[in-house]
Amino acid sequence: MSRVRNYFFTGVLVTAPFGLTAWLIWLLVDFVDKTVIPLIPLSYNPSNILGHSIPGLGVIIVLIVLTTIGALVTNFLGRYMLQLGERILNRLPVVRTVYGLFKQIFDAVLAQSANAFREVVLIEYPRRGIWVIGFITGPTRGEVQRLIDEKMVNVFIPTTPNPTSGFLLFVPRDDCKTLDMSVEEGVKLVISGGIVSPPDRDVSPKVSSVDQVKDE
Repeated sequence: MSRVRNYFFTGVLVTAPFGLTAWLIWLLVDFVDKTVIPLIPLSYNPSNILGHSIPGLGVIIVLIVLTTIGALVTNFLGRYMLQLGERILNRLPVVRTVYGLFKQIFDAVLAQSANAFREVVLIEYPRRGIWVIGFITGPTRGEVQRLIDEKMVNVFIPTTPNPTSGFLLFVPRDDCKTLDMSVEEGVKLVISGGIVSPPDRDVSPKVSSVDQVKDE
């Protein structure tokens, strides 16, 4: 009976990640389809022409539209229209704040910060002797760095089991212990609560200070 139970839990561990991933993807595709498809005129809607719905059609349309917009803003006219739109938004009291915030976030993640979320570190938090995993998002700049003598870095501390939530710490660079694990491995470690731990790539034998004194 114990063997059957082990087989059952093994099956759950194997199929659950695939099932949850497929379910989340389907929810996203279904949400986009229900949002985008009704915006298409009935005479041009492929679903009406073929007589049945096409799963994923809304996602395909969104990808085509975003790619087309990206191609248009790379030429002179597109850049001019983009700058004109930004100037209009910057004159609206509330809208300019929201737009500026989102623009800074997307610029930092997609364009400006080439090393963002690419370094996994250990820092002592919330007190000495207790360590947490963090992700360096970049060097500390502006007023925060000006007020501190040490060289600081921005460290994002994720929460378990949802690594998309967390908090920001400004940590001295010398207090960060850089890990060899990749960001993906670090995220898996956080999500699993320490169950899925990446292998130690440094397999060289460690020599303690006591052994060094003996050798000397």
